[in-house]
Amino acid sequence: MKREVKPYILLLPAAVVLFGILASGIIMALAQSLGYMPIIGIRELTFKYYVSIISDKSFLESLIFSLKISLISSIIAVIVGVVLAYSMLINKHRVSIKKTLYILPIIVPHMVASFLMFNILSQSGLLPRILYGLGILKEQSQFPNLIFDRHGIGIIMTYLWKEIPFVAMVVYAFMSNINRNLEDVAVNLGASRRQRFWYIILPLSWPSIISSFIIIFAFSFGAFEVPYLLGPTTPKTLPIKAFIEYSNPDISNRPYAMALNVILTFISIMIVWIYDKTLSLICRNM
Repeated sequence: MKREVKPYILLLPAAVVLFGILASGIIMALAQSLGYMPIIGIRELTFKYYVSIISDKSFLESLIFSLKISLISSIIAVIVGVVLAYSMLINKHRVSIKKTLYILPIIVPHMVASFLMFNILSQSGLLPRILYGLGILKEQSQFPNLIFDRHGIGIIMTYLWKEIPFVAMVVYAFMSNINRNLEDVAVNLGASRRQRFWYIILPLSWPSIISSFIIIFAFSFGAFEVPYLLGPTTPKTLPIKAFIEYSNPDISNRPYAMALNVILTFISIMIVWIYDKTLSLICRNM
């Protein structure tokens, strides 16, 4: 009993501090989003800031833009990551490839990855220069504008470079622990490698795949640095919109920023809730 309780007791001081900081931040943001700011003499609770934000056309554009880049990047990252994970599974002897191609992007910060993509994909970057030097492009300006574009292609490509290795490593760790006897039985029954993947490996790996998708989707939806450095002037993602509202010199504008942050938090909680329900449903049907 003491051995089971001891780790929790040792973690309790740090957990209390972290929970206190998190809880106080959420409570303060919620209070200010409702207009309760005694420091400037506002004490009346109201939902007018939420109504004003939701009825604003730019908010809907920012929400759609944030969801679009998060959904596209997460879906592509999961598909490619699962394929790479399976390739790692069937080529376990290639340890050097796994270490260099998969681990390196994970340890690079998102801000560094943003500058890297800017130096490669911008019209004055490395890739247009290479294509121009090879004679494929007559001018570097012919290279498509992938940075600061309204479709967020530069943002999506940065997320893919970061997220694909993460998905591959998570799914690979799960796939490598699947009982090999199941594949042996399938081989004895005449199943091809493709059939073993589709009917054994992939169904059993769904929990790790869904977990990876929810993690990278929630992160990219609430991320700030990549859209801030590579995103278009309009539309802006919700985190950037909240930052702009928060940076307004007029402190009476603070409730709008806090209302946006609360909406972001609510959407993230809903994503986690959907993940939990979906994972539970899959586990019951397996």
